[in-house]
Amino acid sequence: AQVLLAVGRAIGGLAQRQPALRIGQWRGLWRYRLQVERSTALDGTADVARESRAVREVAAADDAIEIPSADSIVLMTENLPPYNMAVDGKNFAQESNIEGIASEVVRETFKRAGIGYSMTLRFPWERIYKLALEKPGYGVFSTARLPEREALFKWVGPVGSYDWIMLAKADSPIKLTTLEQAKAYRIGAYKGDAIGERLLAQGLNPVLLLRDQDNAKKLVNGQIDLWAAGDPTGPYLARLEGVTGLKTVLRFDHADLYLALNKETPDEVVNKLQAALDQLRAEG
Repeated sequence: AQVLLAVGRAIGGLAQRQPALRIGQWRGLWRYRLQVERSTALDGTADVARESRAVREVAAADDAIEIPSADSIVLMTENLPPYNMAVDGKNFAQESNIEGIASEVVRETFKRAGIGYSMTLRFPWERIYKLALEKPGYGVFSTARLPEREALFKWVGPVGSYDWIMLAKADSPIKLTTLEQAKAYRIGAYKGDAIGERLLAQGLNPVLLLRDQDNAKKLVNGQIDLWAAGDPTGPYLARLEGVTGLKTVLRFDHADLYLALNKETPDEVVNKLQAALDQLRAEG
C-alpha cells in the first residue's frame, strides 16, 4: 500500500507541474501504476523512492514517442548491459546518451546502409517491444530471435548473443542438471523478456519483475531462490546493484540477439541493413 500511495503521489505531482500532458501519457502512467500494484502484491519490500522515480521516467519517455518518417526508422531499446544502456543509467535516454556493444553495431549498420534512424531508450521492455510489434516504422533491439517470435518481425542481426542461466547465492546448496529440477524453487525473472516467457511456457511460474536488476537483491535477501537471467547481463546488473558472488547453477539455453523490425518494413530496407551488418561483421 505504501508503494502504491507513493506512485499515486508522484502522478499527482506531475499533474500539478505538467497539466498539459497528453491523454496517452496519463494512460501510460496509470498502466505503470497497475504494473507496480501487481509487483507489490508479490514483493512487499519494494523501494518506494525507486518506484516514484520510475513513474517520472515513464512520463518523460511517453513525451518522446516519435512518428517515423518515410525514410527513417524509430529504434527503441532498453537498459540491457553490456549490449545497450543509458550513459547515466536511467530508464530514458536518446541518441548519443545510449551506449553499449549492440547500440554501436546498430548505429554503424544504419550509417553504412544509408538509412535514417532515431534511437531512444525507454522503460519497460514489454512496452517498447509492443511498439515495434504494432507500429510500422519502428524497430526494437536487442531482441532474442526465437521460433515463437520468428513470424512477428523482420530481423537484422545478430548484434549479440547470450546464454540463459540460473543464478543462486554463493552459499546456496542448490544443484541443478535440468530445468525441470528448478520447478522446486522460487524463481525470479524479467517481465516481458524471452527468458521469463520461456519459463512460463514450461510451467515454472517465475515471479516477474519490471526491473531485472531487482532480482539480484531479492536473491540475496532470500525472497527468491534462483534468478533466471542472461549471461553476461545478469551478473553485470547485479554488480550495478552492489551484489557480487552470485554463482551459476545451470545453463539451460542460448539465444542470438537481433534488431526486430515491424513486419511492414520494406524488404529492401531489411536487405540493405543485413548486407551492411554482414560487411561490418566480416571486417571483424
